[in-house]
Amino acid sequence: MTSRTTDAPAPRAPGRPGLTQAEAERRLAHHGRNEVPPPRPTPLYRRVLAQLRDPLIMVLLGAALLTVGIGDYADALVIGLVVVVNTTVGVVQEVRADRAVAALSALSAPHARVLRDGVPHEVAAALVVPGDLLLLGEGDIVAADAELVEASALLVDESMLTGESVPNDKAPGDLVSAGTVVVRGRGNATATATGPASALGRIAALLDGDGHEATPLQRRLASLGRVLALVTITLCVLFFALGLVRGLAPETMAVTAISLAVAAVPESLPAVVTLALALGARRMAARGALVRRLPAVETLGSVSVLATDKTGTLTEGRMVVQHLWTPSGAADVSGSGYDPHGELTRDGRPLTAEQLRPLRELLTTAALCNDAVLKPPEDGAETWMAVGDPMEAALLAAAAKAACPDLAELHRDCPRIAEAPFDSLRKRMTTLHHLPDGNVLVCLKGAPEAVLTPSVLAEPHGLLEQAREQAAALAREGFRVLAVAGTERLWQPLPATEAERDLRLQGLIAISDPPKAAAFATLAACRAAGITPVMITGDHPATARAIAERTGLLRDGEAGEILTGAQLAAAPDTDLTGVRVFARTDPQQKLDIVHAWRAHGAVTAMTGDGVNDGPALHQADIGVAMGARGTEVARQAADLVLTDDELATVVTAVEEGRRVYDNIRRFLVYAMAGGAAEILVMLIGPLLGLPLPLRAGQILWINLLTHGLTGVAMGAEPVSPQAMRRPPRPPGQHILAAGVWQRLLVLASAVTVVSLLAGVAARALDLPWQSVLFLALLAAQLGVALGLRARLLTRANLFLPVSVAGSAVLAMAALYVPALQSLLDTQPVGWTGLWLASAAAIAAFVAARALRGAFRRRA
Repeated sequence: MTSRTTDAPAPRAPGRPGLTQAEAERRLAHHGRNEVPPPRPTPLYRRVLAQLRDPLIMVLLGAALLTVGIGDYADALVIGLVVVVNTTVGVVQEVRADRAVAALSALSAPHARVLRDGVPHEVAAALVVPGDLLLLGEGDIVAADAELVEASALLVDESMLTGESVPNDKAPGDLVSAGTVVVRGRGNATATATGPASALGRIAALLDGDGHEATPLQRRLASLGRVLALVTITLCVLFFALGLVRGLAPETMAVTAISLAVAAVPESLPAVVTLALALGARRMAARGALVRRLPAVETLGSVSVLATDKTGTLTEGRMVVQHLWTPSGAADVSGSGYDPHGELTRDGRPLTAEQLRPLRELLTTAALCNDAVLKPPEDGAETWMAVGDPMEAALLAAAAKAACPDLAELHRDCPRIAEAPFDSLRKRMTTLHHLPDGNVLVCLKGAPEAVLTPSVLAEPHGLLEQAREQAAALAREGFRVLAVAGTERLWQPLPATEAERDLRLQGLIAISDPPKAAAFATLAACRAAGITPVMITGDHPATARAIAERTGLLRDGEAGEILTGAQLAAAPDTDLTGVRVFARTDPQQKLDIVHAWRAHGAVTAMTGDGVNDGPALHQADIGVAMGARGTEVARQAADLVLTDDELATVVTAVEEGRRVYDNIRRFLVYAMAGGAAEILVMLIGPLLGLPLPLRAGQILWINLLTHGLTGVAMGAEPVSPQAMRRPPRPPGQHILAAGVWQRLLVLASAVTVVSLLAGVAARALDLPWQSVLFLALLAAQLGVALGLRARLLTRANLFLPVSVAGSAVLAMAALYVPALQSLLDTQPVGWTGLWLASAAAIAAFVAARALRGAFRRRA
């Protein structure tokens, strides 16, 4: 693959020989290869260790040690299997995501053209050295930082570094940066910096760090693990001491106390968390969001600030003519991108033939004074593409919408005979064309300040002032404005610059990178979810403000909330958290903005696609890179890669993150309420005449059935309808806060009461009360599992009711299968015992539903 289009003109070799091949090889040995060092691959063992250091896994390993301590090797094997599965899923997800991101990669130019020994050579970009003379042509990606020594109509797209949506013209003496793209013209430049010393390398250096911090979920679960350990040990020691006081055998009490410890630890929590995260990652991938780190799924649910770039994220990323003005009237232009389909209207109504005439003349002149080409969709693509200056391509699309003559027909009937290319000093471009009658047509376009002058136009002063006022008004609205002029003259052999006088003003063309159709709704959805949207761009403040107002990012009363990079540099202590729009920012300032929000306790998501976005993506709580048009630096720095480049996908991902967190909290309520109920039954039972309420094996069997498939199934519950109508959680909020621990205690109490009532009733009826209590406690917990569902009757997660039914069958098997009877020391309970257990399950289900409704009304 070459780095330039096949139809681009080759750069002219300058009158200097460049480096010799021998000197180039010497400098290569001294400076090293011209490439940014890739990130070191993470060894597999480090990925595994990172998974095992997770606080959830530590809790699980502790549970495994306890089961080994009591001689329950079967349960220890099951817990070990959970650890292996959990670790495998996490590692596989990371490796798979890294490979998918690598498949999207296409960063810098694989080749460059240089002059060595006076002869042009095409070499690998990695072999370019400081001092090499680069030959730049249309379509080339600049291989190194360089200083221009020659330039002819050179226009360079620097959006990957600066974020600006409009390419910049370059003149001799200007600098060009590695990774930028030549969109028009040609030039020669001397390489000044390569590899790590280049702009790409300096930005990549900002990505160095100690890796990712713990996510909000990881911090919350670590805190919960510490609390669980303390409470569990305290209660188990208390139970052991009370048993000794009652005269029970120390060996029996020790085994039972350890069983209670295992029961109190929700050992399937890691499996639930991993399943919820993995399912969330799979759902996100199906909707255009590739998760690179599994914990990032939940972190998305905590996002409180969404910092987004402008070009291609809030906007279409393509220049479009949106408004035309002529001395005889104005018009709006519809359509999107470079698609030549659309219409011209005035006040929403189609134009008459007479109204269209001056507009067609304006756009025909702009199409002739033009070096771009429109390429129709090909190879299954749906969009038209531009070859050349994006603004000139937008002019061609507008000319087609106005039904101007076809470009090929124009060039055939009016061939170009001379030109004065655009440059940064003249700020205008002029072309001369032969007409069929032998005269010459002069076509000129350029910046209003360079065209709307008496030295160029032969127009009355009043018309010039009117045009200047109109151009200024369009610029204030964020448009890039071009003035167009032309005239017919008798043919004379003069340079094109000599023809730039006594022209007739044909009108103004307002061009912009318009907002995406879904941008307004997406930002509104963010606000509804309590997420603060912020725009950070390298573009001009007027352009940034216009897009912010058109997308609803700036609303009434917020018109002044905009800050430029220069203002930020002049006052580094400025409070940034009240600002919604940042313009003209550099990579370091983007990093400072992210740090400022995080310092105020916000959980930040940063979107970007350019190299300049890489450091901020790396430092944000969630870095979101564009997959289709993003650079490799951005993708490698991100936690989430959008394969569809749509900001709305981030909102979808946030919803998935909230779903995951809700399911984890729902499981904690269920599992910890059940564990607490088991401890309470063992503590209170003896006071009610039930000497040893449950045996160690029975406790572990209850734990296996309630925390096994049933608990894991809760991680796949569908999203709550209210998920995106509530604010994000504070990052410091405990996982059991916001009413969770109150619900936990109420449900634990309810399960304890109904289970003990069943046991006491069975004892009074002379039934095998321990077996009835065992079945009632297990059934009550299964009732809670169904009662906590957000949607009781739904087909979205049939795994949960099926797993509850399966656990109920296995509970019955413990009472009626001889092998299990012997292992668990249980007896058949008869119909009366079954009714008592069923009543406990129904009562626990009703309590869970009532409690959920009460807390929803309170919220």
